[in-house]
Amino acid sequence: MTTKILLANDDGYYALGLEKLYEELSKWAEVVVFTPETNHSGASNSLSINRPLSLKKSSKGFNIINGTPSDCVHVALTNFLDFVPDIVVSGINNGANLGEDTLYSGTVAAATEGYLFGYQSIAFSLTHYNWPQIDEVANIASEFVKLIVANPTETKTLLSINIPPKESYSLKDFRVTRLGRRHQSQPVERTKSPFGQDLFWIGASGEIMDFGEDTDFYAVDNGFISVTPIQLDMTHYKKLESTKAWLEGQVNSKVE
Repeated sequence: MTTKILLANDDGYYALGLEKLYEELSKWAEVVVFTPETNHSGASNSLSINRPLSLKKSSKGFNIINGTPSDCVHVALTNFLDFVPDIVVSGINNGANLGEDTLYSGTVAAATEGYLFGYQSIAFSLTHYNWPQIDEVANIASEFVKLIVANPTETKTLLSINIPPKESYSLKDFRVTRLGRRHQSQPVERTKSPFGQDLFWIGASGEIMDFGEDTDFYAVDNGFISVTPIQLDMTHYKKLESTKAWLEGQVNSKVE
């Protein structure tokens, strides 16, 4: 039976990373693409709930949505796909999604949307901009998808995979990692429009703070493919009891 894949991204329908990954996956699977009309880097998990969405086709047959990466996967899984996908794949992103990048990433968000619907999901990111070694990166990404589809985990998993550019890869070139940490972002940059209006650019990411040997930062810096399993339950379980005690203490002191 032919493997069926839903493929999305956040860089838009024209992105080279999407095209190359589509080409590689299509060699062995049935692939349907849902992709944003424009670049939505940094869109995170946002859904367009206050306006209608439209769909059109690209010359390659990609389904183009005038919305976010999460919109694309949501629309595909709830109203348009005529098959149940074996896996949801997002990428390949133009640039890394490491550490706190993961929270903001539209690439990871597209995979997250698939995971929320109960599907095995993977987000792929190339750690350098402008697509260096993209053919090789797309090939190894495809091999990872093939491996995971053929050997599924007992419970569905959401993976963020960051691939540093290299001339050649082996499936053994990976490290399973945790997310590292950055210092706070650089300050917002202020500028003015030609008409004197104040404008602001979000500043660059902060410098790396946690570069432990088990982090995604360390893995890619040393030439390894970083594979990070992501969880969506953001509850800080270790803080439950202390938060309860602190809040009850504050409330009781006010009541007394």
